Amino acid sequence: MISNNFGDIERKFSDFKKSRVIILPVPYEATTTYKKGTKEGPKAIIDASQNMELYDEETNCEPYKVGIHTLIEFKEGFDSPQKMIEALADKAQGLFSLGKLVIALGGEHTVTLGMVEGLGKKEKDFSILILDAHADLRNSYEKTKYSHACVSRRLIEKNRIVQVGIRSLSQEEADFIKEKNLKPFYAKDIIGKKDWMKEVISRLSDKVYLSLDLDFLDPSIIPAVGTPEPGGLGWYETLKFLRLLTKEKKILGIDVVELCPTPLDISVPIRVSNPCPSVFTAAKLIYKLIAYLTTP
Repeated sequence: MISNNFGDIERKFSDFKKSRVIILPVPYEATTTYKKGTKEGPKAIIDASQNMELYDEETNCEPYKVGIHTLIEFKEGFDSPQKMIEALADKAQGLFSLGKLVIALGGEHTVTLGMVEGLGKKEKDFSILILDAHADLRNSYEKTKYSHACVSRRLIEKNRIVQVGIRSLSQEEADFIKEKNLKPFYAKDIIGKKDWMKEVISRLSDKVYLSLDLDFLDPSIIPAVGTPEPGGLGWYETLKFLRLLTKEKKILGIDVVELCPTPLDISVPIRVSNPCPSVFTAAKLIYKLIAYLTTP
């Protein structure tokens, strides 16, 4: 039987107590508005990760040897966004208190609110870096303030945030950005440019929580997301930025959200020679982050 852990890592490198990295699957989906299916994202990523080579040529190491433990899916409080956020915050607080790197796999972007609230119970001086195609600055959407379209608006009420890759927003959001003198990094202003990476990092505090909505990348790379937008960043440009970020800042926690697997993505057996591209790419991106954060 194939194990249900990230990377199909053998037990001695996936033991909870010994592992430096914790994978927390959170298959929450309640407010998605275009394509449904983000709740299938965490399992699809874990399944696809079991096809990866565990040696990383860029860092010349096997990152899994620092220990990567995969928790069972978190499904508490899913009957309402507020209850989910509260329950996830309690879970995240306990995990962050262990001093491990916690990576949550969503699910929709609302997952970020629970993770950040949990981190905020332990850490007080940190900023939030949001890599996303969408501004998510609506005050309310479809009768809830906890929609995936309101995540950045809720975060900015209590936290310092920096948004990168934005290329989709409403007039309401554009007016809010102007009113509050926010300075998101629009995709049109950074793609193909050289200096934006250092400028982003300069706006962050020393300690950072990273929220990575997979629609940040161009849909030619990861098409299977809940709300795809053309014109995102490329693979190597994204990796270059993430490696610079991890060298310059202390990353306290991460979430990777909004993967929306197609029926093909979730129906293919785990051990296949040609895994579906979106979920495999998402898994590879997470493994790259682990490599950057756990190797010299």
